[in-house]
Amino acid sequence: MAKRAYKYRFYPTTEQAELLARTFGCVRFVYNSLLNWRTEEFQKKQRRIGYCAASAQLSALKKQPELAFLNEVSCVPLQQCLRHQQVALKNFFEGRARYPTFRKKRIHQSAEFTASAFKYRDGELFLAKSSEPLNIRWSRALPSAPSTVTVSRDATGRYFVSCLCEFEPHALPVTPKMVGIDMGLKDLFVTSDGVHTRNARHTAKYASRLALAQRRLSRKKLGSANRAKARQKVARIHARITDCRLDGLHKLSRRLINENQVVCVENLAVKNMMRNPRLSKAIADAGWGELVRQLQYKSAWAGRQVVAIDRWFPSSKRCSGCGFVMDSMPLSVRSWVCPQCKAEHDRDVNAALNIKAAGLAVLALGANVSGTGQVPVSCSQ
Repeated sequence: MAKRAYKYRFYPTTEQAELLARTFGCVRFVYNSLLNWRTEEFQKKQRRIGYCAASAQLSALKKQPELAFLNEVSCVPLQQCLRHQQVALKNFFEGRARYPTFRKKRIHQSAEFTASAFKYRDGELFLAKSSEPLNIRWSRALPSAPSTVTVSRDATGRYFVSCLCEFEPHALPVTPKMVGIDMGLKDLFVTSDGVHTRNARHTAKYASRLALAQRRLSRKKLGSANRAKARQKVARIHARITDCRLDGLHKLSRRLINENQVVCVENLAVKNMMRNPRLSKAIADAGWGELVRQLQYKSAWAGRQVVAIDRWFPSSKRCSGCGFVMDSMPLSVRSWVCPQCKAEHDRDVNAALNIKAAGLAVLALGANVSGTGQVPVSCSQ
């Protein structure tokens, strides 16, 4: 059995919207208050606050008369936000993430409910302190009763519910087809079979509309109702870009997993590449990291394999025919001729062929030769 989140949009009633607004506000208040307290304790006394101490502090806050509003909502989302904060701090102290930041009011809001704070009965979902079920647009049936439910509201005011359920993944039939992909900006990726997949460039498509909406927003008076409306228009354009990008990546990753038994990719350092001021916006719009992430978890469900080769492997400079490695290969060079075997290469197709060969070597040997020695790589299956 595996776990999978199923996300749906829902339309709350006026009473449910008010309850959720209070819940989001209380979760945000508790998270920010406890984070501020933990930060001060660490800075002044070098004391790390654990979950038990933070939970006791929450109980003390709820007993204060001026904070009685914390008792008007379910206590489960408040406890869950402390658990999430504990994980964020653990990741920071172990060097895996940055220090957690305070939550803001006008961006994404969420609250997590465990099994004790909701009821799922006959295809209807009831949240704690709410007598009516959520008006959910069930696009597909849940495979089982959810173990946790996360209710969220994005910057545009849309409401979503994410149900974490157990399901039985079914492996796809074994196929002999294997592919290597070289990711880029002009083409989102090029396969070792010579197939070029166009980069949709969603941000550039909506750039003029976004610029106009942002200019109008900048002219509105701070705190006015018109500024709030203009902010919503900007948020809707950003949401549209995000939805289009994710929809395209899901379709492409599903196609790659369905058609190939093994998918070989590069282990790119996307965060480091984003430091390039000229290419950062285009790299972010391409979504390379999200594409690889989707390939990895979908391959695990389908019984496929995704192999990530070493990022320093010279896939573009190496001749896929004879193995000759060029001294340099600027980005402006899109095709080249091997000085040794005189083979003509398309830069991206040649790189995809080398990535495929290196990935198959990883499956056979468990390591990848990058030119500097044996380097371990990741393999998802």
